[in-house]
Amino acid sequence: MRHPLDIVAMFAALWLLASMVLDALTPKELTAIMIGVAIGPAIVVTAVFYYLRCPRTDFAVMFAALWLISDIAIALISPKQLPHFLIALGFVPALLIGIVLHWRRFQRREQRLPAPSPKRG
Repeated sequence: MRHPLDIVAMFAALWLLASMVLDALTPKELTAIMIGVAIGPAIVVTAVFYYLRCPRTDFAVMFAALWLISDIAIALISPKQLPHFLIALGFVPALLIGIVLHWRRFQRREQRLPAPSPKRG
């Protein structure tokens, strides 16, 4: 069972870890506090959907969208231009989830298509 305090502790730790890692990767003018404020709303929304037991696919798509929004927010508040790899890093979860969803749809399509009939007429 998912206890709300466990969820709060888990997502608070993830928020702090993400802020610190991004602080190490970004220019010195962008502090961990600024990064924490930029990614905070995404962490809260993700925690709420985790608590509500959102289906895995929906949760993954929502996470990828929020990660991209957070990346854009960090780029907007940054006093200096971010390195290009950090901007590309924002698109990685969305790209991976899109590839997985497309692949799963492609595999299900193969199962649904009936075999062609030799007689047409």
